[in-house]
Amino acid sequence: MTPRLLPLLLLLLAGPPAARPTPPTCYSRMLSLSREITGDFRSLQATEPAEPCVRYLPRLYLDIHNYCVLAKLRDFVASPQCWRVAQVDALRDKVRKLYTIMNSFCRRDLVFLSDDCNALEYPIPVTTVLPGHQS
Repeated sequence: MTPRLLPLLLLLLAGPPAARPTPPTCYSRMLSLSREITGDFRSLQATEPAEPCVRYLPRLYLDIHNYCVLAKLRDFVASPQCWRVAQVDALRDKVRKLYTIMNSFCRRDLVFLSDDCNALEYPIPVTTVLPGHQS
């Protein structure tokens, strides 16, 4: 075997190159960060009973398609409760990041479908109906 064929043979044995995932879009980044923040807030409420201030934080159910979400994000960042709780500080940083992304970088990519502020306070619970089990 000639030395020139060895690299070609190794390349063929390695198989096809792995497909590169597409980079996240502004919209997908906003959506994933809002879901992450909502989940982090729920786990914070469940795991921080020792910190009474957590009970008084503004609710963080986020729907990036609701125009009121911008005010909700501002209220959370500005709330004076829990300034020295590490988990709340980390959550505040994520909220600030989402607000900046929504208000600056991705402003043109976002479409608001509603302006129902009450829906962000009392979200409709999502129910899952299994196929074939309709009531």
